[in-house]
Amino acid sequence: MARVTIRDVAEAAGVSVATVDRVLNGRVGQGSRSARRVEEAIARLGYAPSALSARVARTANSFVFVLPDGANPFVAGLAGAVEQLGDWLPFPGARYEVRRVDVFDGPRLGAVLTELAALPLAGVALVALDHPAVREGINRLAEARVPVVTLVSDMPSSKRERFIGIDNTAAGRTAGALMGRFLAERRGKVAIVAGALALRDHAERQLGFRQVLAEDFADIAVVEVREGRDEPGATRAATAAILAAHPDLAGLYNVGAGSAGVVEAVAAAGRTGAVTVIAHELTAANRTALIEGRIDAVINQDSGHEVRSAARVLQALAAGLPIVDAQERIRIDIFLRENLP
Repeated sequence: MARVTIRDVAEAAGVSVATVDRVLNGRVGQGSRSARRVEEAIARLGYAPSALSARVARTANSFVFVLPDGANPFVAGLAGAVEQLGDWLPFPGARYEVRRVDVFDGPRLGAVLTELAALPLAGVALVALDHPAVREGINRLAEARVPVVTLVSDMPSSKRERFIGIDNTAAGRTAGALMGRFLAERRGKVAIVAGALALRDHAERQLGFRQVLAEDFADIAVVEVREGRDEPGATRAATAAILAAHPDLAGLYNVGAGSAGVVEAVAAAGRTGAVTVIAHELTAANRTALIEGRIDAVINQDSGHEVRSAARVLQALAAGLPIVDAQERIRIDIFLRENLP
């Protein structure tokens, strides 16, 4: 192969030779669009005779996972899976970083994404909040030619490349079908606890749940929906308020995290066993609650599969390689205490 020249880099980046020279000699800010285009061209073509090319080689295969902060055990599983990507998917030179952000703070999450758009990254995966600032941050990354995938919770109105996660409407419908069958002899009232309905996965699960009840179990009524921000304490308070307002409540569906708070509130009200509880994610706490009969069913998504899928998809997008759809499909698991793995 012919040796790559500075003119080749200029043509690939769509800039002048003089601009490439200014970037190589540090006379253009690293966060500027021209600098990013030149750095991307250097990485893509393998242009070597410069100190800058060595820096690009170190950073152009860097990926960032933007995950919610807090003590959510499912998110902890996602973060742990990112840490293991180097062993699971040994792409040459690939580096993976986790950024923790308050996912319920749209402006803050959007600002973090905008900051990432100024870096020479190969891809970003994030748990998305349905907020204009988040959409704008995703779009800025796309404009900077940084591939973006949404993880667990989607934002299809943005310029993200792909969603990695379960069909959350189908997951909610599954919960509705389970609730209807569990309450076959009782019927009555049920309630929903969500982290935040601004999270698309939580909103879609609620929608699917209501759809099935309306279609197949018309004598089961959803009497209340409350938010707990995926925090056990806030979720416990929300659940306690629901139970106090509806002493004849027959079922609770927790569409997000914080299930420990639901279990505690039901127990404190003396309603364990009398209220059917359906939750999400097979965390250690939910597993114990299933075995003890405090939760009746858990709908699960494999956090490790989601993280590996996001990494594979981002690598493929960065390298212009095909994506195998069947490999990246995330399935919905249903666990009762009788079929725990």
